[in-house]
Formats: sequence, C-alpha cells, structure tokens
Amino acid sequence: MKNTRRKFSSDFKTKVVLESLKEQSTLSELGQKHGINPTQIRTWKKEFLDKAESVFEAPDRSNEKALEEEKEILYGQIGRLKVENDWFKKKLES
Repeated sequence: MKNTRRKFSSDFKTKVVLESLKEQSTLSELGQKHGINPTQIRTWKKEFLDKAESVFEAPDRSNEKALEEEKEILYGQIGRLKVENDWFKKKLES
C-alpha cells in the first residue's frame, strides 16, 4: 500500500498555531490532541510568526501602475492597427 502525505487546510494550521501561541498546552500535548508531530507544529508556528508582519504592509502598487501603462500602450497600438486595416480594406474595394 502506498503511503500518502496528509494535507492540512490553512484554517486547521492557523487554529493549531493560535493554540500553541496561547501556551496553555505544550507542543507535545497539542500534537497528541490533533494527531500531529510537535515538530510540525513548531514549523507552522515559525512560518506564521515570520510572515505575520506582512499582514499589515500595504500592497505593492508599482506593478499595477506598470501594467496599466502597458495596457494603454497596447490599446493605442490596437487603435492604429484598426485604422490601418480599415484604410487597406477601403483601398482594396476601390
């Protein structure tokens, strides 16, 4: 029989990490309660704390501005090509 890895939802991971942060139980107790190795809880907790400050950071808008400028350039090219296409169609008909 093939061993498959268990996958945990982000909701479950958050619940376990928040319980560990309350420090009302040891990691071993939490591991037994949820059927997880305490090392896994420690890893999730470290990852959670490492990324916590990014929650309050403003989103990066510089990429959006560049995309908007590129979109305007492309719309301009489409307009010019349409005018040229219409001009060529008119020349072919005459």
